[in-house]
Amino acid sequence: MRFSDEFLYNLRQNNPIEQVMSSYVTLKKQGRNYACVCPFHADKNPSCIVYTDTASYYCFGCHAGGDVITFIREIENVDFNEAVKILADRVGMIMPEDGGTDGTKAYKKARLLEMNRTAANFYYSVLTSKSGIKGQMYFQSRGIKPETVKKYGLGYAPDKWSALRDYMNSKKFSDSELIEAKLCVMSQKGTVYDMFRDRVIFPILDVSRNVIAFGGRIIDGSGPKYLNSPETYVFNKGKNLFSFNFAKKAKPEKIILAEGYMDVVALNQAGFENAVATLGTALTLDQASLIAKNASKKEVIVSYDSDEAGRAAAQRAIKIFAQADPDVSVSILNIEGAKDPDEYIKKFGAQRFRLLLDSSENAMEFELKKCKDGLDLSKEADKAKYLKKVLYVLAEIPSPIDREVYISKIADEQDVGKEVLRSQVARLMKSREKSEKDLKWSGITARTVNHFSDDVNPDAKKYPKEDKAERGILAYLFDSPERLDEILKKVPPDKFVTAFNKKVYSAFAKKAKNTEHFSISVFADEFSNEEMGKISEIIAKSRDITITDEVVEDYIRVVLSHDDGIGDDENISDDDFLKMVEKMKKNR
Repeated sequence: MRFSDEFLYNLRQNNPIEQVMSSYVTLKKQGRNYACVCPFHADKNPSCIVYTDTASYYCFGCHAGGDVITFIREIENVDFNEAVKILADRVGMIMPEDGGTDGTKAYKKARLLEMNRTAANFYYSVLTSKSGIKGQMYFQSRGIKPETVKKYGLGYAPDKWSALRDYMNSKKFSDSELIEAKLCVMSQKGTVYDMFRDRVIFPILDVSRNVIAFGGRIIDGSGPKYLNSPETYVFNKGKNLFSFNFAKKAKPEKIILAEGYMDVVALNQAGFENAVATLGTALTLDQASLIAKNASKKEVIVSYDSDEAGRAAAQRAIKIFAQADPDVSVSILNIEGAKDPDEYIKKFGAQRFRLLLDSSENAMEFELKKCKDGLDLSKEADKAKYLKKVLYVLAEIPSPIDREVYISKIADEQDVGKEVLRSQVARLMKSREKSEKDLKWSGITARTVNHFSDDVNPDAKKYPKEDKAERGILAYLFDSPERLDEILKKVPPDKFVTAFNKKVYSAFAKKAKNTEHFSISVFADEFSNEEMGKISEIIAKSRDITITDEVVEDYIRVVLSHDDGIGDDENISDDDFLKMVEKMKKNR
């Protein structure tokens, strides 16, 4: 969908960035700007700055940045159009009609979503017909009610090689489109066949209730128990969650992280709409962040299977959540008498499960209990091994008060001196702190030497002096867009050396001329979140630098002198850069 400049301008005017961001993070006044703990990485200090004069934000820690639309795209894990809709709904603005055209990214996404929606309807219609008796029997055996089947749009893929393909072809979807959507696969012999066959189907939806992928569970026979859609243009396994659309709508105080689709469906049917699951992969940092920021009390209950693999996965999840958000409180559900939530609810009912949730043990209790696995604490040797393991757990507790509580508890429990434990924990923490400082310093050094590892503009490392000059020109123009025509005559876009800066400069030239209300926001529909972060960085880092007309002339001279081979050292410092410019002046 394409939006007019006037609509987007009004949208941003009606959604001041500081008001929108304050719904997700705590903003603290910092002069005329605001600062906050960045919601996009494990930030402990307020490293994200909100600039009210440019209606933008930039994190000096993880380099995220952009305007209010970029923020919504990132925080809600949606695309540009969906972010616009969220902001429009927030202030009651009416969305314009779709103006998308073939060949655009919007069209490509719309086509993929249309295919997924059509496929989901096909799977559901098969399940609810005579042909789907096998799928019906499976869901009935698992206690899934018809209304739950309808709510989730569950389905059944027939035990045929091309049932979906034939149906989709009849709906005017080509084989190449079906392969791109990962609904079908092409064999080495060139035969196109269905991805899912003889499986019950779980559609995966985004927060806007678009079908973005599928999970298929085998009923019997050979093959993997679960088969999940590969990643596509509309689906990223590590950034989405099964049933998150229902959990988010419920606005829960806490979120239950279950292990599989059936667990979540059973929990939802029993009244626990705050349950989600990962999509065939281990929990990722992005998923943990998504869960943490959508639980209003910052509480997560990990409800994995009670077997060894489930306990190991729970232990890993604790660490992932700690990285994603230091303030999140993680509890581990101890399921006894059943292997998973689905089985527990069938045996004991929803009310007993609710009581189980209330009595879930916190992550620290779980970690300490894990240290005892395989040990006989009546033996001195095993007791020593246990205490050594415990030291590492205690050293990871960030709160001094909490740490002292657990030190006292372990000391009393194992009949050892508190001071002994305390000193050993302090020693371990000091050692870790030194290692982290060394690692951090080596990281800073490496970034300095490598001119900051830059995935957005990799040419910056190859052409550091040109990158510095190009960024200076861009920063100057962001502050003085009225000088654009004059600068363009001196250095047209094709003279820029680094690909990303050239892309920004070209877009700048087009946008500034054709947009009445020019700001960083006009780039949001053409640039990715990472690219918007880089543009924000250029602006943010130039705020404390005065770029005069004379300085910008020097920048232009550097760009135009690219072929002269002056100062090609990739590790060029700011001082060396200035000296090099002065040398160029003298040689004129």
